[in-house]
Amino acid sequence: MKELVFKPIAGRTEEIIDAILQTGEVASCTKELYAIHLVCEELVVNVVSYAYPEGVEGYLKIQIEKADGCITLKFIDGGVPFNPLERDMPDVSLPLEERQIGGLGIFLTVQMMDNVSYEHVGNENILTIKKKIDDEK
Repeated sequence: MKELVFKPIAGRTEEIIDAILQTGEVASCTKELYAIHLVCEELVVNVVSYAYPEGVEGYLKIQIEKADGCITLKFIDGGVPFNPLERDMPDVSLPLEERQIGGLGIFLTVQMMDNVSYEHVGNENILTIKKKIDDEK
């Protein structure tokens, strides 16, 4: 398992996303890379932008494991407890002007990954995403 730790996280969104994508575990998932990239970008932006109150120096840990035909990424932060899976999913059948703002990121995450789960343990938010991978290049 690979673990990346970033503290502070303010202003480091691009650096964090690049570091995730450059790990051997993620970089080797060539067929799934687009989906993983999109989801990681969404999750990192949300943690950096919303997890911590203004002025609080936050952290983000990402644990990455590739095993048994699956890649698993855990996004762990010590911010305000928030389970994005409890939000109502947006009604994407509505015209844009009738939709509520927000919620598309977690919707895309759930749609693009094979499993998404959340838990709050020891004052940490842990959002886990899993994607089945095709090891054939």
